[in-house]
Amino acid sequence: MDNEQRSSLIQHWEELRSRLIVSILAIFLTTALAYIFSDAILYLLRAPAGDIKLQAFSPMDGFMIRFRVALYGGVFLAAPIWIYQLLRFVEPALLPDEKKFVIPGAIAMVGLFLSGNVFGYLMLGHMLQVLFAMFGSQLDYLPSAEQYISFVVYFLVATGIAFEMPILILALAKFGIVTPAWLRRQRKFIYFGIFVLAELIVPAADPIVAPLVVMIPMIMLFEIAVFLTRFVVPKRLSQLTTTASSPSTVATSSNR
Repeated sequence: MDNEQRSSLIQHWEELRSRLIVSILAIFLTTALAYIFSDAILYLLRAPAGDIKLQAFSPMDGFMIRFRVALYGGVFLAAPIWIYQLLRFVEPALLPDEKKFVIPGAIAMVGLFLSGNVFGYLMLGHMLQVLFAMFGSQLDYLPSAEQYISFVVYFLVATGIAFEMPILILALAKFGIVTPAWLRRQRKFIYFGIFVLAELIVPAADPIVAPLVVMIPMIMLFEIAVFLTRFVVPKRLSQLTTTASSPSTVATSSNR
């Protein structure tokens, strides 16, 4: 390794270190802020459970639960900062026409994740009622506060990640892995996959109406992503795909 490569590697490590420090510091500060309001956050997380009382099994549970709630809230509140730091770190590896998507991409990722959190929170009450009803009259459900909070947080994170689907599709289209034409051809299979996912996320006595509530926003996000892919897919690949799928090309191929 020559001096130039060694210097470049050191610069990359220094940049990674500085961006990690900024991200960790931001999470530390937002966690401290969230701890001050941990009672209010805990109330919001507990509200969907209704009259179910959460149990504590250790003298330290009160502190540990508030600390975990504050940590989750800190990571959540600091998301714009650490996502921005991550994108700025990978920015030098991007092409000039790709760098212009860094800031809009960060805003879109945060916005979609927050939208998924809000949607998941609105669905949480109904889903918990269905899950609690499965215990029947023969069992009493006495959840620990730690288990309940973990379940709620993981569910909200899952819905937030699910709402990142447009970003994933646009990234795949940008690198030429998928095309708008291919996505349109696979639409019925993708719809079916969304329906199966909705059935797994929202268990209910009615296997149609409740999953439809989950499916509708997911399908809308998918269709928006398909529409936007035509603006990010490489032009040469788009032209080849259009030519290959045109009726004249198909007719010529069949004549041969």
